[in-house]
Amino acid sequence: MTRSTIDPVTRIEGHLRIEMEVENGVVADAWVSGGCFRGMELVLEDRTPADAAMIAQRICGVCPVSHAQSASIAGEKAMGITIPNNARIIRNLLEGAQFLHSHILWFYNLAAPDYVNPINALKASAADAHDLAVAAGTSTNTDLKALQERLTKFANNGQLSIFSGNWFDSEGGQGYKLPPELDLICTAHYLEALTMQAKASEISGLLGGKMPHIMTMVPGGTMFVPTEEKLDDLWSLVNELYDWVSSTMVQDTIALVPFYKDALNWGGGCKRYVAWGVFEDASFEMNNRYLPAGVLKDGLALEDVNEDLIKEYTGHSWYEPDDVELRNPRDEGLTKPLYTEYNVEDRYSWCKSPSYDGQCMEAGGLSRLLVAYKRGVPFIVEQIDGLLATLGVPGRIDVLQSTLGRTGARQIETLYVATLMKEWVAELIEALKGGDSEFFRDPTTTTGDGTGFWEAPRGALYHTEHVKDGRITGYQIIIPTTWNIAPRGHDGEPGPMEQSLIGVPVNDVEKPINALRTVHSFDPCTACAVHISEPSTGKHFETVTNPWGVK
Repeated sequence: MTRSTIDPVTRIEGHLRIEMEVENGVVADAWVSGGCFRGMELVLEDRTPADAAMIAQRICGVCPVSHAQSASIAGEKAMGITIPNNARIIRNLLEGAQFLHSHILWFYNLAAPDYVNPINALKASAADAHDLAVAAGTSTNTDLKALQERLTKFANNGQLSIFSGNWFDSEGGQGYKLPPELDLICTAHYLEALTMQAKASEISGLLGGKMPHIMTMVPGGTMFVPTEEKLDDLWSLVNELYDWVSSTMVQDTIALVPFYKDALNWGGGCKRYVAWGVFEDASFEMNNRYLPAGVLKDGLALEDVNEDLIKEYTGHSWYEPDDVELRNPRDEGLTKPLYTEYNVEDRYSWCKSPSYDGQCMEAGGLSRLLVAYKRGVPFIVEQIDGLLATLGVPGRIDVLQSTLGRTGARQIETLYVATLMKEWVAELIEALKGGDSEFFRDPTTTTGDGTGFWEAPRGALYHTEHVKDGRITGYQIIIPTTWNIAPRGHDGEPGPMEQSLIGVPVNDVEKPINALRTVHSFDPCTACAVHISEPSTGKHFETVTNPWGVK
């Protein structure tokens, strides 16, 4: 058995190339190239389903729980297992902790540096910043005056540490629009977020044995058996996270919007969405999950998920030429890598081009929120309607189909997950008090086929496997970022991120901050190599940045 790996990085950063053609100050065309070959499908062949739940996590150091979950569900479908209720709750808590970690990390530490300028915070009045935070209803846990003094020392030494290398001077210094006081508040929350996302990972470590790459989730349930002491720790961590999330994240989003409202007008992309659903209820039905499954076609028309309609195209990807144009990964999936050259007219990405019913689809937090809204999930409907009313566009759910909408909507999901975590802790405690001590069930067969429809923080996650006599004979995976950074499809239609970049204003060819905001709104688990050409002027600029903005 052969494994071919181009770049064995964890998917915390990875490699992503964005090439754009700019005309008349906007992006006229775009090409997105994924620079990592994911050979894990080959590694999993001839392993056991239990092995898959462990090995598949190594696809990503940020969302390993989701891969363990999806692989376990696939194994359980293949081996005829319905997991016990305690295992369902514990798995939800594990997944929820990972979602909180990922969402907090993404919003404050990956996306916010595209909007927040800590250097501008040096001009702020700390007292006025405190008053602004109180008026905005956002948290005031940090001594803003002390923080400003620390930032001043950084600036005076010519060292910006974690804030260095960003495009704060883009568009002639006009690319960043927040007043100094709001920059100071958001910088404080950036630093607080480093602690809070670590708290979320503590929960994953508590329930999973360690994090990243948990050890307790297997097909059949969980190996974690809670003790009184661990339940106390869990309750404390969950409530601490809820208190911070509920007092900070949505409020910060609303505070940012007025200064970047133009970003509600571009970055929409294909405006079609897939969500496989996440967080099981007692029915184990995809459409009944706390964030339910669904497909939104043109015009946000809602449909149930049909696995037969999922296909992959590799005509613009670095794989062997295929005489079958569109393959269903469950029945026909192939992984035969063949690098040729980077050529946007031919093959230019390691990413395959997945489609649903022949069309590319966006995955991610916005997809889940829109599906949940259309399914009538009460918390989501109430929060989205409230947000739209606050923005002065009541009922205009289409406003969320944009760079800023995609960025902002995910904080509603963060609040929802933090709320659910409190409910699940209480539910687990009550189940244990009632005498429920079942955490694992054995297989009923060792031969079968199974698909794990699930969601990672970044979107729709799909594992499918064939098992014979307890060994995997075939395995295919479609990860969330594959949907989003897909190259051209079978019909020549650009992928979701490519479409979202088309029409984005570029006022600074060398530092296209709006394009970077759009890319980060998808939260791709990659670093970014941005390459731009402007035919009318002959200007050419290429830069490499990771999600932190450090060159």
